[in-house]
Amino acid sequence: MTNQVEGDSLSREIEALNNEIKELEKQKKECLQKLIELRSQEDPKTGKFFPEQIFSLQQEKLRLEVEIDLRRKKINRLTYEI
Repeated sequence: MTNQVEGDSLSREIEALNNEIKELEKQKKECLQKLIELRSQEDPKTGKFFPEQIFSLQQEKLRLEVEIDLRRKKINRLTYEI
């Protein structure tokens, strides 16, 4: 009985982590879209650049990738516990 409860608990935790991954991937996609927009708006002829915004978005994208990776690794650890 206890193993069943623990298994259900782990399953719920894995499901929650998968939902978090989906949300983080959505945020990453939005971040990439903003990066593409900013880069397409840059114009070297007129001196129109967005270095701070682009750098900030690149950092955010990397942060999101790390968060996604951490959750995937946690899912793997939980899966091995089952």
